[in-house]
Amino acid sequence: MHAQRWQRAGRPDIDAWLADPPPVKTPPAGATCRIDCCTLWPQAQRPFCHAHASTWKVNGWPDIDAFAATFAEREATEDETIRLGALGPRLRLEVQYALQCRAADRAAKTLPPVVMRMVRFLATTATASLLDHSEQRWRAELGRWAPNDTNTRSLLLYARRKADDLFTAGGWEAEFPRDVWQLRRLGHPGNQILDFTVIAKPWLRELVKRWLRWRMGTGVHLEVARRGLRSTARFASFCDRIGVTGLAGIDRTVIEAYLADLHAELAGRQRHNDHIGQLNAFLNAVRQHRWNDTLPATALIFSDDYPKRAEQLPRALAEHVMAQVEHPGNLDRWNNPAYQLVTLILIRAGLRITDALRLEHDCVVTDAAGAPYLRYVNHKMRRQALVPIDEQLRELISEQQRRVADAVTSPARLFPRPTKNCDGTAPTSSSTYRLALYRWLQRCDIRDEHGRLVHFTPHQWRHTLGTRLINRDVPQEVVRRILDHDSAQMTGHYARLHDSTVRRHWEAARKVDIAGNTVDLDPAGPLAKATWANQRLGRATQALPNGYCGLPVQQSCPHANACLTCPMFLTTAEFLPEHRSQRQQTIQIISAAEARGQARLAEMNRQVLTNLDRIIAVLDDPGTESKEAADAC
Repeated sequence: MHAQRWQRAGRPDIDAWLADPPPVKTPPAGATCRIDCCTLWPQAQRPFCHAHASTWKVNGWPDIDAFAATFAEREATEDETIRLGALGPRLRLEVQYALQCRAADRAAKTLPPVVMRMVRFLATTATASLLDHSEQRWRAELGRWAPNDTNTRSLLLYARRKADDLFTAGGWEAEFPRDVWQLRRLGHPGNQILDFTVIAKPWLRELVKRWLRWRMGTGVHLEVARRGLRSTARFASFCDRIGVTGLAGIDRTVIEAYLADLHAELAGRQRHNDHIGQLNAFLNAVRQHRWNDTLPATALIFSDDYPKRAEQLPRALAEHVMAQVEHPGNLDRWNNPAYQLVTLILIRAGLRITDALRLEHDCVVTDAAGAPYLRYVNHKMRRQALVPIDEQLRELISEQQRRVADAVTSPARLFPRPTKNCDGTAPTSSSTYRLALYRWLQRCDIRDEHGRLVHFTPHQWRHTLGTRLINRDVPQEVVRRILDHDSAQMTGHYARLHDSTVRRHWEAARKVDIAGNTVDLDPAGPLAKATWANQRLGRATQALPNGYCGLPVQQSCPHANACLTCPMFLTTAEFLPEHRSQRQQTIQIISAAEARGQARLAEMNRQVLTNLDRIIAVLDDPGTESKEAADAC
């Protein structure tokens, strides 16, 4: 009853609500549910509490005493019982400890039938401890006993890891000497590892372990540490191949040979730069921290050693593809409203997929004017960021918050993982969303300009937003802040695309002057770049509502506000609606001037009308020029 009133009050802060809770109608003193083992209040005038009353109703309102007696006579079934008597003393304690950890983790339900299948399997092995075999051995043994029982295998491996963690001291002091680091013992989620056995030579392996411990201590992302291990392992393999037996043998000659070997394999791909950069960071750290003074001073990597890569343009999606993606009918095809909201956040806010899925439950903030912003953690830059959102997106986020609050008591995430997440703290994984996205694309039958089914990554929506903003003349610094780029160089990719795209369209567009003559500007000529630069400047400083001014910006205009009678005026087909609207207004001005006897005003506007007719005629029919335009030439 108290829970109902708290929920109806909008789930306020519990401590504040309990300070003065609304009164509830209590039953007579000592009144409890008629089920002997239940001490809850009866529901309203019913003889049972809320839960037992629901069961009583589902069973057809049977006799009260007979219904209550069924609970007194009932015993736990086999599916509700866990018996560990068949296990030895130590093995039984290990399983009990694992079950206790599983309950404390609140990550997944542990059903008694699954536990009993594991117990029966362990009883057949005659082992004294889970640590008698490695994970690989247990996996193989259970695979022969129950090949398709994934739940039992998962529980067995979980129990083995918990026993191993309990038996083995945790922390860096215990983990560092090992050649395989269990990262869960170092505070990382899941069952991830760093395997240093890929580095055969101990003299290099110990240095790499020290380097990665230092880097992880500075807070680098785990994937960065993995890349460092892969790069140094490849370098170690190369040194072993050419006969380098110690750190003293790594000089500039060896570095140059390794660079040539890298180029032969990777040939300038992205991993090529990464291998060089990671090795350079390793050698610099050894030298900087003086971990080994035998490293020669000539073991250096210079900036010229990195391969020159062509700058890649943003991978923005074509607008006709985005029109299909953003169509309301296609968005309604999402089976899960949470995934639909993720899609809209990626499109409109430009978040990376990991950042979007890890949004906190309370992720919307407002400024002094009430404008909403989405607050998120930029995991790549390791900082909090804000991005402005529209009111529709704000409402959709509020609906998602209500759905999560109804399912989780104290929600922490806006998009909690749907399974193995009892407390709602684990976010939905990116792989789960990607699979749902690809199924949605197939249902919507979204195709490209060649009629092929479209396949893209969620990150391309971030590129699309950046390109759209630049194409709408949003200042580059504003785009950088919206996308939370660390430097203007990354945002500059979008600006370069915008500039080249606009220039291509400008060169291809048919330009017409006031006489209806087509103006040709040779894009391949020696003045092409200068002409385009002047055009860009003209668009920025001499923009007109119906075209562009061809007069150099250094000269003053002698035709103040009379562009349609100015020989420097140029226009294209994109301004046809403005020309038609101005033509209608000009006709009205001429009619009014004639009615008032203003012959000079009427004559001036007839010239404007004539020029408008010529322009509209040519732009409406780009294949041929009008007779008037030919005569005017």
